[in-house]
Amino acid sequence: MSKGRAEAVAEACGILLRYLQEQNRPYSAQDVFGNLQREHGLGKAAVVKALDQLAQQGKIKEKMYGKQKIYFADQEQFDMVSDADLQVLDAKIVALTAKVQSLQQSCRHMEAELKELTSALTTPEMQKEIQELKKECAGYTERLKNIKAATNHVTPEEKEQATELSDAILEGYPKSKKQFFEEVGIETDEDYNLKLPDP
Repeated sequence: MSKGRAEAVAEACGILLRYLQEQNRPYSAQDVFGNLQREHGLGKAAVVKALDQLAQQGKIKEKMYGKQKIYFADQEQFDMVSDADLQVLDAKIVALTAKVQSLQQSCRHMEAELKELTSALTTPEMQKEIQELKKECAGYTERLKNIKAATNHVTPEEKEQATELSDAILEGYPKSKKQFFEEVGIETDEDYNLKLPDP
């Protein structure tokens, strides 16, 4: 065996032993090569040789499944896990799963709120809308003011004086009251279908 190949196998042994211990699951030589080749640039021959060497040294275990060898870390190096420890781990998994679901729900709420905010009016648009409403309100206020001024234009006293004056004139007038009003251009409430309450 050339020196270069021996060094490659020695390097592969360290990488593969660490990988199998960290993953702690069975792999075929092809699986290991496929998983580590890109990251470490290991050749397939070096991977196969390194796995066989580690197995012979007792650092990893190997088993035959049909025509294929499977390699995995020696389980004796790991601490035994009791049923109580497993229950604690299961409880942690349940708690973490619930937390993940809660966070996902919060994210969905925040996404919906963000969507609602982005679709709402911007500040300049809101200011423009407020100005339009103020103008409209001012218009209605002015109209109301004019209506009030028109209704309060003639006081009851002034109306009574006008009525007395017209009655005095009508005493010597040969035509009807309505005809007199039409001739002099006086408009009455009756012309506008208005009826004042009795005093």
